[in-house]
Amino acid sequence: MTDVQPLRRTLPRVPDRFAAFGAVLLAAVVLAALLAPWLAPYPMDEPRPLERLLPPSGAHWFGTDQVGRDVLTRILYGGRTSLFIAVAVLGVSAAVGVALGVVAGYVGGWVRDVIMRVTDVFLAFPALLLSLALAVVLQPSVNTVILAIAVTWWPWYTRLSASVAASIATRSYVDAARCLGVPAPLIIVRHVLPNSLTPVLVQISLDAGGVILTSAALSYLGLGAQEPTAEWGLMVQQGQTLFTTNWWVVTFPGLAILVTAFAFNVLGEGLRNALDPRSGGARQESAKPTSAEAAATMNTGVVR
Repeated sequence: MTDVQPLRRTLPRVPDRFAAFGAVLLAAVVLAALLAPWLAPYPMDEPRPLERLLPPSGAHWFGTDQVGRDVLTRILYGGRTSLFIAVAVLGVSAAVGVALGVVAGYVGGWVRDVIMRVTDVFLAFPALLLSLALAVVLQPSVNTVILAIAVTWWPWYTRLSASVAASIATRSYVDAARCLGVPAPLIIVRHVLPNSLTPVLVQISLDAGGVILTSAALSYLGLGAQEPTAEWGLMVQQGQTLFTTNWWVVTFPGLAILVTAFAFNVLGEGLRNALDPRSGGARQESAKPTSAEAAATMNTGVVR
């Protein structure tokens, strides 16, 4: 009879039901945002003065705002804006950070020192404070929010990917490629970069909720999306003075932010448990590895 125990040790655990719930919840949010033009019961920016500040009802499930616009419609379209900001910020940050980090980790020496010192300069400032400073200088808009947050987010991916790439650069298959005369850029693209992506993807899933909260905070302060753009943080800012009298104007956009951030965080935790050996999700062989192999495995999340 074949011994299947070693195979079981190398397989990641199936994500728990809580993570699956987060994935389903996030899928619902994304689908609602993508299908907003078809799901929204009213036009996004059509003021109706005679229907202003109506409470939730059959005609307006989430009520109406100060100028008579349907709150549910604004939330659906606001989801498109918030998710677009999250995807753009994380895409730019990961692209810049991983590129610099992989080069720094593989090349080492003065190249690594220069990149890491520049990274340390950005990390020396609180991320939200630096984002606020940049947003104040620039014209308030969605693009300003993306730029302000991305500038403060990329250093984390640089540090993460640099540590992973440095451990991969010492592996035997990378040494073999060097001995065969494979150019360094090709080694980075074919060997170092693919094996560095697992922890980066996990970190992206964990960071998405934070990006949405940060973008909502900037819009709440008037430094992000502007009218007539629908954005959750802007909707909260516009309805804050009505909380005690017309609670639905500010409550439902706030709940949209909370639910989306919660779904991203739960999904990220599930991915980390499934893909990251440090969390106990991927079980290693019972044989004790060498210290170098253990460090490389823990940093990359890739068993070779």
